[in-house]
Amino acid sequence: MKSIVLSIFLMAGFASEAQVNLNEFKYIVVPKRFDGFKKENQHQTSTYIKYMFSKKGFATVYDDNLPADLASNRCLGLYVDLINNSSMFTTKTVLELKDCNNQEVFLTQEGKSKKKDYKDAFTEAISKAFGSFDTLNYVYEPKEEVKEEPVTISFKNDVKTLDDKPEVTDDHDPMVAQIATEEVQSYKDRRPVETDYKKANISEEKNMVEQQATKEDQSFKNVEPVQTDYGKGPTVSVSKVTSETLYAQALPNGYQLIDSTPKIRLKIFKSSMPNVYIAKADGQDGVVYSSDGKWFFEYYEGDKIIKEELRIKF
Repeated sequence: MKSIVLSIFLMAGFASEAQVNLNEFKYIVVPKRFDGFKKENQHQTSTYIKYMFSKKGFATVYDDNLPADLASNRCLGLYVDLINNSSMFTTKTVLELKDCNNQEVFLTQEGKSKKKDYKDAFTEAISKAFGSFDTLNYVYEPKEEVKEEPVTISFKNDVKTLDDKPEVTDDHDPMVAQIATEEVQSYKDRRPVETDYKKANISEEKNMVEQQATKEDQSFKNVEPVQTDYGKGPTVSVSKVTSETLYAQALPNGYQLIDSTPKIRLKIFKSSMPNVYIAKADGQDGVVYSSDGKWFFEYYEGDKIIKEELRIKF
């Protein structure tokens, strides 16, 4: 009985310590390809792990799409590593979270699956490993900045006292200063020296400036205004905001967006520009892009451009 109580006490203490450690980090960073896997998102490990962390309440991002504050301070995030301990007949996985100094912060329990299909096996094993987060109520709590005490520099006793005042040897000419003591010898002559500098003819310079200004004014008068067609483009209207969340599943060259049915609502394909995708839907072709942290689907309906806001979970 005593051993059972002690085990429960130790587990509660471990959960409390992990809670404090995890609460100090704002982001969970998931790699597109884990070590030991040949392809990106092989067996859908990356997308599923990102989905599970988001479900647990963590702000989760991919390693190639960091927000600005995390890109400038990588210590705001924890970095996920998927440890694959699988044998011939059993898939075994452990999730490890490391900080920006590559130090281990959290290690999950081992998840196991005996399913033959790799995708189903990794999904089940990863889901069981996530059981380690069930007792944690994660809430991001920024670290308090430690204010450094101001440094006080004292020059006390740094200046030596001179018992004897320096002797000025020339009292008749105030523009000449001479000091001659055993410790110091100096001579300064501040008397003015004649120069050959000649003042410029102000009236001639003024005439040259006025002539130059007149030529420039005349050249501007000969420039004809250029007309533009700005404002004559197609009318843009916001049709609606899609309230239902669409989930992104990776394709070789993009994603397919599915709803909770699940039904494929949209397919988007990578373009040469970041966060801009070529989109294809039922009877509608257009583009999907990100602007101010939101995703939009733009397409033509007659002679109007329809702009539809989407809610996408990557």
